[in-house]
Amino acid sequence: MPLSDKTILAQARQCLAIEREALDATAEVLDAEFVRVVRAVEAAVATGHKLIFSGVGKSAHIAEKLTGTFNSTGVPSCFLDPTQALHGDLGLCAAGDVAILLSNSGASEEMLKLLPLFEKFGLQTVALTGSADSELARGADLRLVYSAPREACPLALAPTASTTAALALGDALAMVLLESRGLTREDFAKYHPAGTLGMTLLLRVKDIMRTGAACPVLKETKTSVQAAIFAMTSAKAGAVALVDAKGKLTGIFTDGDFRRTALAGGADFLKKPVSGFMTRGGKTVPVDALAVEALKLFQQFKISDLFAIDAKGRPAGYIDVQDLPKLKML
Repeated sequence: MPLSDKTILAQARQCLAIEREALDATAEVLDAEFVRVVRAVEAAVATGHKLIFSGVGKSAHIAEKLTGTFNSTGVPSCFLDPTQALHGDLGLCAAGDVAILLSNSGASEEMLKLLPLFEKFGLQTVALTGSADSELARGADLRLVYSAPREACPLALAPTASTTAALALGDALAMVLLESRGLTREDFAKYHPAGTLGMTLLLRVKDIMRTGAACPVLKETKTSVQAAIFAMTSAKAGAVALVDAKGKLTGIFTDGDFRRTALAGGADFLKKPVSGFMTRGGKTVPVDALAVEALKLFQQFKISDLFAIDAKGRPAGYIDVQDLPKLKML
């Protein structure tokens, strides 16, 4: 019988509630053993070793995802298929590596076969399991135990809450290690050079700013309002930078300043010095700053125009907020 709209939403909310229950329960059972696993991984990474994740069924999918997460944070990791391991792939193991074996029941035959082999190769083993009393948990050097009191599956069969808890516990390990190792945004960017994320993290202001004729710059003392408007129009910009005799930025004159000048400057306002109507100082960003810093300024101060300055405070480039969507930064 087809479900009603109301029942569909109720069932979905029930599923989410059960999975949230598993996360809360897992947080409650965290103890000093989690810290010991963190220390073990820290020591392995510090000595040039890697993590090896392994699992079967749904646990294999979780293991593969965690492999990607740790690699993305600079912790060398790989996934080892337990069947292939028994047919030659154990060659990727090296003494000092840390093996994390995933099994909800802790009774997976494939994992239990791998456990003594890893020990033979000199690996430290970690059981990531939902059963603290299982054979896998008892046999491993260390344990990461999660708690999923019940599955979200109406039949209580499909792994749901248990896989969510396993993934979240692995993510918690990765994020704690990220912070303990002092990983910076720049470090993270090295592992994500492509796509929107890479662009956001790697681009610098000098890579996105307009330069040359597209960056209008005039001397404050010799510029009229009319000249400033002409320079802005020619550059197709929303602002012009005003500088002193040494070329240092003293302020900006924007479209908004022009409108206010037209209302209050009198009939001959176009001939008046722009210095009387410009915005002193104005928001600027260092030319070598990350582009995301420019984005923050646009969002924080609700501005439309931003000039990039060099080490001597001279305008080196111009950024219009309308440029950012083209770069997929908004």
